[in-house]
Amino acid sequence: MALEEPQFDVVRRADDYEIRLYASHLVAEVDVDGDHDEAGNRAFGILAGYIFGDNGSAEKMAMTAPVTSTELSTAGANYTYAFVMERAYTMETLPQPKDPRIRLRAMPSRIMAVRQYSGRWTEAKYKKNERALMQSLQADGVTVTGEPILARYDPPFMPWFLRRNEVMVEIRR
Repeated sequence: MALEEPQFDVVRRADDYEIRLYASHLVAEVDVDGDHDEAGNRAFGILAGYIFGDNGSAEKMAMTAPVTSTELSTAGANYTYAFVMERAYTMETLPQPKDPRIRLRAMPSRIMAVRQYSGRWTEAKYKKNERALMQSLQADGVTVTGEPILARYDPPFMPWFLRRNEVMVEIRR
């Protein structure tokens, strides 16, 4: 079964990345400490609790894709993880989180450079693809305006070689 994803249009294709225009969408996000794997497990549990009914109206929501993570460069938490919310919701109709660590946020429409890859969710594999994307963007004269984001589209039980992963970064319009 395919999961709902944020809507986007491909603006341009390069050899090893795409430029996409993403529509605005809503996310539930949480900041967590820990290394790459530890932080992901902790964040997933917090956010999954919210969409599976641990919210003000005890409403169960559908899982969507991707689950994103951004490494933070500020003091405090190491990562921000986010679940994309279903398009049927607005900020006014989303159930309120019971967990005060969860923030609901409207993501504006934005232009993203995206490099897709398959395989395991290791930090080394992500960093390798992040470096490749950033080098390609620099070589093509594309101005980066945001921090790199890891986007994971598949559940953990998906065989590693079939997993769809992406490195995304916001760029100047």
